[in-house]
Formats: sequence, structure tokens, C-alpha cells
Amino acid sequence: MDPASEQLYVGVDTGGTFTDLVVMDAAGRIHTNKAPTTPHALEEGVFTALELVAADRGETVEEMLGKVESFGHGTTQATNALIERNGTATGLITTQGFGDTLIIQRLMGFTAGMPTETLSQFKSRSYPLPITPRQLIAEVPERVDQAGNVLVPLDEPAVRAAVEQLGHNGAKSFAVCFLWSFRHPEHERRVREIIRDIAGDGAYISLSSEVSPVLGEYERTATTVLNSYLGPTVAKYLERLESSLQARGLRGRFSVLNSIGGVMSARDAASRAVLLLASGPTGGVIGSRYLASELGHANVITTDMGGTSFDVGLIVDGRPVISGVTEVGKYHVSAPMVDITAIGAGGGSIAQVAGGKLLVGPESAGAFPGPVAYRRGGTRVTVTDADLVLGIIDPTTFLGGRMSLDPEAAEAAIREQIAEPLGLSTFEAAAGIRRIVDAKMADTLRELTVGRGMDPRDFVLYAYGGAGPMHCAGFGAELGVRQILVPATSMAHSAYGALASDIHHSAEISQLVRTTPGNAEPWLDLDSAHIAAVFAELERGCRSKLSENGVPDDQMVIQRSADVRYRSQTHELIIPIGDGPFDDAATQTLIGDFEETYEQTYGRGAAFREAGIELTTFRVEAVGHTPSPAFAVHAPEYHAEVERATRPVYDVVSGGWLKATIVPWPALRTGDRIPGPAVVEHPTTTVYVDANQWVSIDAVGNLLITLAM
Repeated sequence: MDPASEQLYVGVDTGGTFTDLVVMDAAGRIHTNKAPTTPHALEEGVFTALELVAADRGETVEEMLGKVESFGHGTTQATNALIERNGTATGLITTQGFGDTLIIQRLMGFTAGMPTETLSQFKSRSYPLPITPRQLIAEVPERVDQAGNVLVPLDEPAVRAAVEQLGHNGAKSFAVCFLWSFRHPEHERRVREIIRDIAGDGAYISLSSEVSPVLGEYERTATTVLNSYLGPTVAKYLERLESSLQARGLRGRFSVLNSIGGVMSARDAASRAVLLLASGPTGGVIGSRYLASELGHANVITTDMGGTSFDVGLIVDGRPVISGVTEVGKYHVSAPMVDITAIGAGGGSIAQVAGGKLLVGPESAGAFPGPVAYRRGGTRVTVTDADLVLGIIDPTTFLGGRMSLDPEAAEAAIREQIAEPLGLSTFEAAAGIRRIVDAKMADTLRELTVGRGMDPRDFVLYAYGGAGPMHCAGFGAELGVRQILVPATSMAHSAYGALASDIHHSAEISQLVRTTPGNAEPWLDLDSAHIAAVFAELERGCRSKLSENGVPDDQMVIQRSADVRYRSQTHELIIPIGDGPFDDAATQTLIGDFEETYEQTYGRGAAFREAGIELTTFRVEAVGHTPSPAFAVHAPEYHAEVERATRPVYDVVSGGWLKATIVPWPALRTGDRIPGPAVVEHPTTTVYVDANQWVSIDAVGNLLITLAM
């Protein structure tokens, strides 16, 4: 056996519909496969996918796991627990007088998570169901001011009474969030000691001064409570999965993909469960970043169209765009995460006629029952049903032939539910479904590029996910990009991101630093030595975490940033800070970078230095590089050129049937250039190329779709 096949790297991504798996050997050769996600026990879907890839490699799961150097896992466990509201009953202890913070939220909680098209429907607006009801919230006397001075000492007898009452009311985990705790964390730490005295050392406890030591009372409270609400569930799942993998022979490191673009140990992930809320979608952005760095693409739009959602991220100048506050499940999480926008547009998105109009999504048929064509009891038309009826999907080769689709049932459902109510033919109705979902995705991409002052023509669009390659020709053309790339790992690209990611830890703390209004040289007002000391303290903590994970000092990369705004504003921009000492020159550069970014974001001339500038939060990211192989040079799996078949495909633009070239992805050779309409088939995905587009394959097996200009 080739020695390179004896050293393996594995990435897994558990999505809403499918669990995707990538296995790469030291020579850069890849095996991918997918299995249906098993919501009742996510680890079952993981092992089913492992069994499929092991069979492809001609070995048992045990034999394959025995060769694995690292196993990266992107999971939806935390997201599912929040959406389904099946986390752990969490008791919140907070400063007297502030017990309603989580329930009141902010006004933005009223419309959080609503699709743009429904914002005007006032009856649809609502605050989320509370994850911590009022009977699980306790207020205790204590008070610290914004400078960290103790105004009211902690009332320890009141804390003991609160913990006992919360336990009596059903609390199984605890969150502690005091006012200005990040300026004086001693009160929260003492409460933790008291909780352990009463509830035992095994109690799951989150402190806001550790989980989210930043400005924003509501966001900090929500983040801390969510961490305790999700933590026990995540910990149990990761413990089950890791122990099961080790029992079946895993010898390498098991790690979990977080939401800022790196992996962490299962133990760290369990203690910071809130950082897993965007774990799965983040994998695709990070996988794209690694691939883009190899291909020399500085600016990338990442698009992941799965069974349930369409997730979009941006890579600008080689770095993913990061958000300091992220909305998840109608709550706002104050933790740095890769900025991902998601809409309800996937292969399982349901199409229906309402009020004489054709609507597609955001409701999804999910993994079960799924589309009508899946033969799992689904009765409502989906995007996948439309793609099948239009001839884009081959019903006999779906998932490599493991799932036989029912085109007759899909056609009958579209005719009865869509075509007849609208007075259309079945194929016109299916084409309408496809055009609407493609237009929704293109609109989202325009908002994130043109809406932020960026030209889509400056970007390469990466398309992946189960349905992304099938639709990218449509939404990419409507957006106006010049080139679309379908990665060789597109069928499991988020799993590749989990495989390729480095170990990552981050730390942040809020300290308000201001310049004087009207100062033409505002950097002179900032104490660079003090700011440097803040960064140094954060860096020490991050380096310590990497050391615990076995990363040597020479493999650590430190990245700093600051949240900056003009005085009296409520929103900040995260501004990266370069390497080197943070001195007076670095302070001047920071302010210059902020004003340049501000004008790029809000328009030329929008900067207003005379208002004064505020630095609100300081952040450090520490990355520990881990080895992962580069892609092998693409080699077609067929020694002789394969005769290309054709089949009729309904063209949604012209409204008629065209003869499309059908070619297996593994049969393509570097240099091949095939005109559309064409369908490139892989056992786990289908790539559609429109008329007046071309598809080719690069040196490492990625597909390139070139659009006619």
C-alpha cells in the first residue's frame, strides 16, 4: 500500500439534511461521501458516513480510523438544541434590578431572524420564547460601576438563597451575569464557588466575565445564558462521539470546529458551547479560505446551498469577514464569529401557491420527510422536486445510486399543487420554482456585496453544498460574477473546512477609550502603552490555551483587532491591527484604517473625525498551525475518454427543452472545456451549466464555470 495512504485527515460536517465526510491522505488524495443526518442521535449519521468512505477505500472503519492523524468535526448540535428548545434548564443570577434584561431584550429582538419579505407583517413579529423563564431568574444585591469600583458588596446569604431557590424551581445549570462584571469579575467568581458548594463540583456554570467580557448588557446576558443552556447537551454529544471513535480505533486528535474559523478540543468546546452555534456553515468559509490561498483568489463569495438553507460568507483580501454580534434563534450572541448570512433557500425549500402567487421557502421539508421524490412520505413540492422534473437531476444516480428518486410523484405534485392553480404547464411551474429560488439567492448576494459598496465582478463565487453546484449557474449569472468555482470537495466542503482548520482560541475585553471631539490628530489622545498592556494580557491567555493543546510557541500566530466607532454611535467596526509593537505609530495607523473602512462601508465622505473616536473592545485571536495536506494533482479516473451522453433539460430562461451534455466529473481531464448546457455528475452532487456558459477543470480537480460577458 502507498505509504501516503497510511496517514489520514478527516473532516465531518453534520448538516440539517446530510452528514458530509471528507478523508484526505498525506498525498492530498480525497474521498468524500455523505449520509442522511440522524437528528435523534447525530453520531449515527457520522458513523454511517465513515462506513461508506471506508468501503470506498476497501477497508473497515476500524482500519481507517487507526490511520487518522486528526479528526475535525463541524456540528449542528448546539444550533439544533437552541432551535428545538431542548437545552438544559438554566438558572440566571444577576444584579438586583436587572432580572428582566433577557426578557425585554432590545427592540431588534422583535424582528430578529425574520425574512426580509415578511418584515412588514406586524402580526408575525414577536419576541422569542424565553430560554430562561422568569422563575429561573434570581436577582441579588451587588453593584459595580463602569470603572470597576464596588458600590454595593455582594450579599452572599442572598446568593445562597437564590441558588437553592433556582434548584428547587428546576435549574440544572447556572449562568451568572452582573453589571460591569468584566471590570470587576470577583463577584461572579465568588458566586461560582457558592453554587459549587450547594450544587456540587459537577454543576455547569457560565460567568459573563469569562464567556463574554464585553459591553452590551443584553447581548452579554444572552451569550452567557445560552452557553449554560447549550453546554451540557453539547458536552454529552461530544463525549459520546469521541469515546465511540476511540473505541473503534481513532488514534489521532479529535477536535471541534468553532464559529470563528478554527478548531478546539472537545473539552474546550463543551465549556464554550455558544461558540459552536455557527460551527457547520463556518466550515465552508474556512475551507474556501484555504483553497483560495492556494489558488490565489483574494476576494471570494462563499455560497453553501444545502437541503434547508443558503449560507453566504465573504472573504476580502484573504480574510473572512468577522462579526462581533451574531443573531441565532432570535437571540444576539456577543462573540466573534465568521459573518454568515443565511436564508431559507435549499433543496428542501417548499414551494406553494398563496394568494395567487408562487412562493418558495423559507419553510423546508428537511431530511424527513424530505422532497416528494425521496419516497419518505413527503407530500409538499420542493426545489429538489423541480430540479428533478426539469431533467437536471438523474433519478437513477442520485447519491451514487443509493437513493432512487420518484420523478412521476414529483411531477404529479407540481402539477396539482403549483401548475393547475396558476394555469401553467408542469414544466413552466417547475421552471418558476427554480427561477424564484435563484433570484432570492442572487438578491441576498447583492445585499452583501453591492449593498456594502463592493463590486461582485471583483470576486470569485465558490459554490458548494448538496444543491449549490446545481443552482450556481443561475444565481451567479444574475449576480454578475465573472467566474464560479465548484471545489473538488464541494459535495462536503464544510467538512473539508473542519479538516483543514488550525487550532484557534480568541479572547476579548471591553474598555472604553475615547479621543476628544474636534481633535484633528485624535491618536494623540490615546494611551498606546495602556492599550498595548491590554493586548498583552489577552495574548497571554490565548497562548496558554494553545500550549494546553500542544502547540509550540513557534507555531502560534497572533492577530489583534479593535472595535472602533465615532462617539455617540451604537455600532462599531472591527479593525485589524498589524504585527509589531502597539506604539504611537500603531495608534495612528489604527485610526486611519478605521476611517478608510468606515468610508468603504458607509460611503465616501461619511467619516467625521471631528465627532471624536471611541475604541470599545479589544480582541486577540491565536492560531496554532496544524499540518494538513495540499490537494493532489487531478488525475481522471478513466484511462480512455468517456463518450459523452446527452439528455433533454428544460431551460428556465428560454422556456424550452435543450439537449444537455452529460459528463461524469471523474472523467474530466485538465484542459477539457465543455459548453453549456451541460450537467457534470458526481456520486454525491450534480453541477449544472447554463447555455452560453463553459465548464472546465483545473489542475487539482476544481470545476470552473465561466460566464459569457
